Amino acid sequence: MEETRKNLLEVRDLKVSFFTPAGEVKAVDGVSYTLGYNEVMGIVGESGSGKSVEAYAVIGLLQNPGKVIGGSITFEGEDLLSYDEEQMRNMRGKNISMIFQNPMTCLNPVYTIGNQLMEALTCHDDKISKEAAKERAIRMLELVGINNAEKRVEQYPHELSGGMRQRAMIAMALIGEPKLLIADEPTTALDVTIQAQILDLMKDLQRKENTSIIFITHNLGVVAEICDKVSVMYAGKIVEQGDVGDIFYDPQHPYTKALLASMPRLDEEEHERLIPIEGTPIDLLDPPQGCNFGPRCKDCRKICLTKKPPYADLGNGHISACWLHFMDGAVKKEEA
Repeated sequence: MEETRKNLLEVRDLKVSFFTPAGEVKAVDGVSYTLGYNEVMGIVGESGSGKSVEAYAVIGLLQNPGKVIGGSITFEGEDLLSYDEEQMRNMRGKNISMIFQNPMTCLNPVYTIGNQLMEALTCHDDKISKEAAKERAIRMLELVGINNAEKRVEQYPHELSGGMRQRAMIAMALIGEPKLLIADEPTTALDVTIQAQILDLMKDLQRKENTSIIFITHNLGVVAEICDKVSVMYAGKIVEQGDVGDIFYDPQHPYTKALLASMPRLDEEEHERLIPIEGTPIDLLDPPQGCNFGPRCKDCRKICLTKKPPYADLGNGHISACWLHFMDGAVKKEEA
């Protein structure tokens, strides 16, 4: 019971595969993490690492031919994988909401912003009046920093700027007062100034609404701004996980180090070269026998190419899946 109260969401050994004519693609392969109440967790990794697929599995929006083939997803003690479609529809928007990557393709172009916000509210509360729903929609637009909200509720998506549409998407996700918000790269399509505004907005809303957030991105700089802890994904697996301070100031996995080294920094010397990650992402139809990052890793050893690395417990919830931890004496051999 204590564990259930402590964690809002628990994902254990989650496996998601896409069954294609070419074969099985293991998009998510044994992912585990917990998310506490009023906590923000970042999931980072390059494109194709399984970040969004894992999130869609949590909210029950996997598309064919994708299928959860193993593991568990527990939300407030309830097994979400046992829910039928009607139960998941009732869960989405009310307890778990999602901000999608491109607001222009997610908002319906033939309905006003107010109409779409009101629909998100009334589908979970059929007793609310139209007037009350509109008033709530206006209040939510004001909450996310859209000025002249009474006018905006009557406008269509194409009449709003990119930043305003993203704010409207955030308002739609929060209008049902969910306990968990999944943000799938919500700042990717925005310029740097608007990105900063959206991040400040989400931090402010998280404090006001006490909402837990899973923040999916490939931008580690964004994670530093908003997250409490971070899971780094590569080729369907979490390779490193820990508090945001541990990941940024004491990264242990070669992939995390490579990601950080490839980021531009304001405090670097002039003309400092960025260090790219050599090689190409693995073929998930034919993954390597050993560590998925092994073929691209400059510290690769013979064992890395033949055996999957276990997680090394580095203390304070900081874990890393790399054979190097067991070679340099940082972790006792029997813990492997």
